[in-house]
Amino acid sequence: MTMLQGFQIALHALRLNPLRSFLTMLGIVIGVASIVTVFAIGSGAQLRLQEQIRSIGANVLMITPGAVYQGGVRLKDGSKLTMTESDVQAILEQIPEIQAAAGSIAGTAQVIHESKNWNTTINGTTTGHFMVRDWQLAAGRYFSGTEEAGAGKVVILGSTVARELFAPGDDPIGAQIRIMKVPLEVVGVLDRKGPAQDDVAFVPLSTAKLRFLGSASNINRDSVAYIIAKVAADGQMAGARSEIESLLRQRHRVPAGQEDDFKVQDPAAAMEAQQGAIRTVALLLVAIASVSLLVGGISIMNVMIVSVTERTREIGIRRALGGRMRDIRLQFLCEALVLCLLGGAIGVAGGITLSMTVARMAGWITSIDGEAIGLALVFSIATGLIFGFYPAHKASRLSPIEALKTE
Repeated sequence: MTMLQGFQIALHALRLNPLRSFLTMLGIVIGVASIVTVFAIGSGAQLRLQEQIRSIGANVLMITPGAVYQGGVRLKDGSKLTMTESDVQAILEQIPEIQAAAGSIAGTAQVIHESKNWNTTINGTTTGHFMVRDWQLAAGRYFSGTEEAGAGKVVILGSTVARELFAPGDDPIGAQIRIMKVPLEVVGVLDRKGPAQDDVAFVPLSTAKLRFLGSASNINRDSVAYIIAKVAADGQMAGARSEIESLLRQRHRVPAGQEDDFKVQDPAAAMEAQQGAIRTVALLLVAIASVSLLVGGISIMNVMIVSVTERTREIGIRRALGGRMRDIRLQFLCEALVLCLLGGAIGVAGGITLSMTVARMAGWITSIDGEAIGLALVFSIATGLIFGFYPAHKASRLSPIEALKTE
């Protein structure tokens, strides 16, 4: 008996009991679908984190407001803007490892161009912000020194905002838009950084304070919501962070033993740690899903043993007509493999469908990985070989004479 003949006989035998065949392979279907879905969602989450890491820029430190004390009472982090433009200047001048730094404040507002409008983040900052984040222009220019110092009515658009406000083929450079009824000239459009990063409009820091965000109770003439700083080399990150902390404690007159009123963070390192955690959770979920394959394999072995018992007389006839032990073994092994392959194929289709449905409903990014599909199919084939061998071997060991006596 050839392998092809073995598969043909196996398919014929499985068609005789379609419901039992489907229920037998159900564990394999669920296990493979679970593995494909978990890999797709996990890979999508890692891709999103990688995109966010790239969007931040290389060797970037972020300084945000920390806890402050008022009347002896500790207020929550960020309740008061403790960072200032003077802090930015001091960091640039006194810490040689810092290549660029910028302070920013941000809020949301409606951006209007002719009949189109779009709600987006308004970020007041300086040109140093784009240097820190390695953010290049797709068209136009950055803010000039005069515009930054004099609260110029200019704006640089993220690619998402530019796409929403201007028709394809239109040149946004030089066009007038309105933010909170203030007319602004578009002087630049930024390259794409990712969906989460591109939905933003940048104005000079002085413009944001004077015309948009300066009325907030926690914003004064010199304060900024956060500072980002670019370190010259990766190996200097720890030293630069320590120097920034020391400088700001001195400038903010933080008493010895008291908690800092600022926080210096490495966002890329934090995201990489989060990425590792996501990878670990994904592998754990895959291990749990693999239990379904184990259950499916045991179910296949049980059903195949029952099938051998039911078809004892058929086995005896095949042996009496010249069938060898290896032919009988191949026949039943092919049946187990066909069950697992069909279950694997249905599971892959179900996993892809489920991951796409979850992505659409939850707004997540998923990535259908060919390696994950291949791995799931390999697992299903291995399950068929491992759990199908014993029933096949048992069938091949039956005595023809005893088998023919069976009614």
